[in-house]
Amino acid sequence: MPVIVSADDFGLSVAVNEGVERAHRDGILSTASLMVAGDAAADAVRRARAMPGLRIGLHLTVIEGPAVLPPTEIAGLVDATGQFPSDQLRLGLRYAFNPLARRKLEREIAAQFRAFAATGLPLDHANAHKHMHLHPTVGRLLIEAGRAHGLRAIRVPAEPARVMAALGVPQGLGPRTLLQWTRLLRMQARRAGMITNDHAFGIAWSGGMTEERVMRLIAHLPPGLSEIYFHPAAGRDPLLDRLMPGYAHESELATLLSPRVRAALARSAVAETTYSDRLALT
Repeated sequence: MPVIVSADDFGLSVAVNEGVERAHRDGILSTASLMVAGDAAADAVRRARAMPGLRIGLHLTVIEGPAVLPPTEIAGLVDATGQFPSDQLRLGLRYAFNPLARRKLEREIAAQFRAFAATGLPLDHANAHKHMHLHPTVGRLLIEAGRAHGLRAIRVPAEPARVMAALGVPQGLGPRTLLQWTRLLRMQARRAGMITNDHAFGIAWSGGMTEERVMRLIAHLPPGLSEIYFHPAAGRDPLLDRLMPGYAHESELATLLSPRVRAALARSAVAETTYSDRLALT
């Protein structure tokens, strides 16, 4: 069973960057997703250049985070400081039904891919903050802009209900509906000739990927390509306290550094891989 072990929010803060670096150098992390307009994006890029084995993708940010373009160019999408709001429903409706907002969104998404290209880092994959690429408009624009920059792999946040139920996580209408909705993004990606993961883990336990939970997950991994994603950080900081007060970033870093987790992966039929590795096989 091939598995990608990844981290989101690379570039959000120095504490996150330090966690990503330690998880790759001393742990099992193979992949990270870069927020190109994050407060510590330059620090993340500097670290990534020093770790050629760490595969880097774009963590598209069109909600609850900073934009690349100045607020004057995308007025109405971001506030005066250039931050996207956190209201997912309101943003989703605006992206779906406001043509002017869609044109500005298209420019911003293209700008984020250009900013990634400017780093000089090979583009491993793309996904989106808060899984906003599940929105059909955002998904389409991500694919269109990404193709111009060589994008060939996308994370589909499809967490299998059967596996999570076996792990004791209740699977009500919300998780099951989300799982069905991911089919649309998978179809968009495949039509564009891009590869996707079959399963993603880290949704129900987002911010709480403890050693105990991941040990149980490894024993239940299904056939197919899985991506297990984390939110590691080396410590707390005011930004993490404000945006993700309930996330246990340091515990997730400890999981990625855990000798028990590494040994469990080695004992199982798991083959650690990356999107770039998978593309090399096609």
